[in-house]
Amino acid sequence: MTQEYSIGDQQKLVFYHFDIFNYKEAWDFQEHLYEQVLENSSNNTMPLSHHLIFCQHNHVYTLGQNGSENNLLINQIQLKAKNAEFYKINRGGDITYHGPGQLVGYPILNLSILRIGVKQYIYLLEQVIIDTLFQYEIKAGRKAGATGVWIDVDKAGLERKICAIGVRCSHWITMHGFALNINTDLSYFNYINPCGFVDKAVTSIEKELGQKICFEDVEKIVLRNFLKTFFNK
Repeated sequence: MTQEYSIGDQQKLVFYHFDIFNYKEAWDFQEHLYEQVLENSSNNTMPLSHHLIFCQHNHVYTLGQNGSENNLLINQIQLKAKNAEFYKINRGGDITYHGPGQLVGYPILNLSILRIGVKQYIYLLEQVIIDTLFQYEIKAGRKAGATGVWIDVDKAGLERKICAIGVRCSHWITMHGFALNINTDLSYFNYINPCGFVDKAVTSIEKELGQKICFEDVEKIVLRNFLKTFFNK
């Protein structure tokens, strides 16, 4: 599914919705959209398009440019037994897991046009998720020195990450994004040190509320909050 949103000043956001999207194909699609945004920006093509992809992936571990392969705790044979793939990719951050039941969002935005710095961009992405969780009566926040969205950040030893964020920004155009655990099989996190942490837990909306959550409802809320946070829509 594709949908366009006019965001004023001769700009639009093109939203793409996929169910299960093969990780490598999704990465290639991001690269294609990145090149498209870069070319349009260079040529001052109007209206300027930003892009947002929502999808789920089959079981996959991805390692950012700053990460260590030592944080993947299983070998290639064990990966295959778990029906999981592994990719080294060009975002920041360390290792994370993607899989069914997890909402992955990939914004391809021109930050220079939006007049947003990279730190502010990450802050706003976190805010989208924080606002979404608030609507499920889950109090979430930020943890100093640790990108992403966390639960019980003020309770030492009880902090748990519910949404990972890892981005790439080149020529002020973003790639990669966030991964929100909704009904995620959290056992797959046992095979990594998530985001490089060896002493922090991972959680999901399902685990926090004690019941399965309608995935499509969460998607709608995240999209609505994204449009409001970045474009005042």
